[in-house]
Amino acid sequence: MTTIHLTSTDLKINSVSIEFPISINTLKKCLDDNYRTIKAKSNTIFTWDELGLLGYSKNGELIESLTLSLQPDTYDFCPKKEFSGTCYFNDQEITNYYKTHKKERVALFKGDDSGALPLNHICAWFNVDEEETIKTIEISTYKPYVRWQGIPDDKYIIKPLDEEEITFVDFGFKLSIIEELMYMKGLLEPKFDIYEFADWYRDRKIDIDEEGYEPIAEVVQYFKDLPIPKRLATEITDIYQDGGNDIYMNLSPFSGGGEDDWDMETAVDAKQFPNLKKATLCYAKDCVYDEFEKMGIEAESL
Repeated sequence: MTTIHLTSTDLKINSVSIEFPISINTLKKCLDDNYRTIKAKSNTIFTWDELGLLGYSKNGELIESLTLSLQPDTYDFCPKKEFSGTCYFNDQEITNYYKTHKKERVALFKGDDSGALPLNHICAWFNVDEEETIKTIEISTYKPYVRWQGIPDDKYIIKPLDEEEITFVDFGFKLSIIEELMYMKGLLEPKFDIYEFADWYRDRKIDIDEEGYEPIAEVVQYFKDLPIPKRLATEITDIYQDGGNDIYMNLSPFSGGGEDDWDMETAVDAKQFPNLKKATLCYAKDCVYDEFEKMGIEAESL
């Protein structure tokens, strides 16, 4: 059985001290080598099916985050079994904490403005469903949250373009395009950061700790209003939806990628992207796949 201990200074897995990023060889020693790998567009996913664990790596060698899957999903990369081990924080068992301490859920998130449980350089994120049952625990490197200073007053003010822009029919499709142009290719600026935006925003206080489990209205509206120059349409050769995409984490940072608010309902916008050849989808209605195929665009489920 896997045992994970978190303290204010340390992370141990089966009594082995761990530091991020973790080499796959280290995890082989403290877990086992009975894992499989899936190469996604932006990372490599290591899956321990029998242990209910996931590891995410950008370079395929060093793992930046570990996920304990207590309610396995149906995605190919998800473990076949749920995490059956135990996770402790300062010797308090937290694997099933929410099932008996629902009213104290917020107490585990005190410490910074990002909604994490900070342990110096490590943090634990909890993804909880509508019944407040814990679905996953993600453990990763903690980056201390520093309130943003010197944000230009006009940084997130949307200005009209002095060039032709793309008109979108489907918001879910637009979000996938923003992911490619803003976060993957760096062609759409400014690169949106929800914490910076919350500090910048003046009309009301955006409390990410409280609101980050659902889409934040002002953030959704920002992306709806954000114009995209038509000249960038040729840059799109494929789109790749993943619950961990930056665009979704900025819309709803603590949702764990489990929202359906940004499902594609139609692929009609694809006609505006002449070089689009492939779409990998996890937020899309069934009809969307057929629409892509009819346009000669390969479409598959993540």
